[in-house]
Amino acid sequence: MKKENSQGSIHWWQTVAVYQIYPRSFQDSNGDGIGDLQGIISRLDYLQDLGIGAIWLSPVYKSPNDDNGYDISDYEDIMTEFGTMGDMEELIAEAKKRQIKIVMDLVVNHTSDEHQWFIESRKSKDNDYRDYYIWRDPVDGHEPNDLRSTFGGSAWQFDSVSGQYYLHLFSKKQPDLNWENLKVREQVWDMMNFWIDKGVGGFRMDVIDLIGKEPDKGITGNGPKLHDYLQEMNKQTFGDKELLTVGETWGATPEIAKQYSDPSRHELSMVFQFEHCGLDQQPDKDKWDLQALSVPALKQVLSKWQTALGDKGWNSLFWNNHDLPRIVSRWGDDGPKYHDVSAKMFAILLHLMKGTPYVYQGEEIGMTNCPVQGIDEVNDIESINMYHERLDLGYPKEQIIQSINAKGRDNARTPMQWNDSPHAGFTTGTPWLHVNPNYKTINVEQNLKDPDSIFHTYKKLIRLRLENPLVVWGEYTLIEDTPENVFAYVRSYADEKWLIVANFDHQKNTLALSDYGMQDDVLISNYPLSRVDLNHYELKPYEAFAIKLKGARNQ
Repeated sequence: MKKENSQGSIHWWQTVAVYQIYPRSFQDSNGDGIGDLQGIISRLDYLQDLGIGAIWLSPVYKSPNDDNGYDISDYEDIMTEFGTMGDMEELIAEAKKRQIKIVMDLVVNHTSDEHQWFIESRKSKDNDYRDYYIWRDPVDGHEPNDLRSTFGGSAWQFDSVSGQYYLHLFSKKQPDLNWENLKVREQVWDMMNFWIDKGVGGFRMDVIDLIGKEPDKGITGNGPKLHDYLQEMNKQTFGDKELLTVGETWGATPEIAKQYSDPSRHELSMVFQFEHCGLDQQPDKDKWDLQALSVPALKQVLSKWQTALGDKGWNSLFWNNHDLPRIVSRWGDDGPKYHDVSAKMFAILLHLMKGTPYVYQGEEIGMTNCPVQGIDEVNDIESINMYHERLDLGYPKEQIIQSINAKGRDNARTPMQWNDSPHAGFTTGTPWLHVNPNYKTINVEQNLKDPDSIFHTYKKLIRLRLENPLVVWGEYTLIEDTPENVFAYVRSYADEKWLIVANFDHQKNTLALSDYGMQDDVLISNYPLSRVDLNHYELKPYEAFAIKLKGARNQ
């Protein structure tokens, strides 16, 4: 239900945490080595215990699996490996019993080349479905222009049957839909309403910023008709319903994000912005070209997104997803000494900010990256294509594998680690992707037994958001006067103030924040903590805490 407070409308998605499931890797129920819908159903009680309010479900539609389900051949059917439409309906119903909504992954920038629309489209230039996709004549015997695929190589694929090229901003088996065609948009609205009628709680919209592309002008993201299309989508589908809609928008600035998420514009609930995700890649280079994280830069970027949206937009909060490496390995410390405290640090820092937090499966138990020795161990199409492309350019194999181990998407896709039984309790068969060898010590069963575990930290943070308007609505102020690797901020609401501090360092750092008053109460911490002397406090490696303040002088 939509409620009102001094901030205006309160939507259910502003107070809950969302949990992302990558179905292929979550839980296998039938021993074929692939996660499935019945497996997810069997774990709903675990997610209810964690306290989440919604599941973002990565694609489960019918697909030939060229890009692990993001290449859809039928939007209104379920991939056989995952189960049936009956299983999907059961998942929606069982989740609802536990006050959990199912948010579908909406992949409408492109389809599979095995979708019936594309099968028809490529038959001839005068086929009724030809203009469902983007076809162009060769230019001087070559590609229409120099647009590149995200997965490497040209974004144009020649089709010998008709003598034209079709556009694919991702795999050549993922042809881009032509959103300028009204019939395409109407088909998308019908499909979305099909799922809305089944009771889903919303949509996560894959690379939605690309649907307004003008390929002849070299424009891919944030095209001139993008927001017209989203407003039309809103009107034709979810606009009069209380659904969560979040767009994946790699190129968004705060000003662009306001266009998407300002309620008065009738587009989306929020967007995923990825500015912070590029901080460990070299400027103007690919994500594979690595550099060390600058904590001051992270403070600047996250703080900008906390304040710049104001009341004209809504933020999404995340460290991980199915495309990103595990945060505890990426920017924390996944060695045995500091693994738990650094994983908790990331949780405390992020979950007490303003916005809707997203937890990616396994994040809540501190799952880590899973390094490989060679390309034969890699499943991800993006990593494989990059490997061969860079090998041809003369890069050393060792350097390419180092980049894959740091940023490759398989890091996020290794099977969920449930217990210390074979294959981490994910399957009784042979898993589709290798299980991380550390599953014997990092798993759900161990976390549930330990009241001081990473899981229980996430559970407490999710509850703090549900129970405290300050976390949802409070103002955010970055504290500038701290050591370089200390990230500290204040949240304030009505007469209440909270101080949140995180030490991004395996070294100790000294905190001196006497102007902010005195500790009233410790809300959460990743080390045993009863008192914080704000005149002089020595932060332990990766220490993080949140405290209530009293008697603030200069705030």
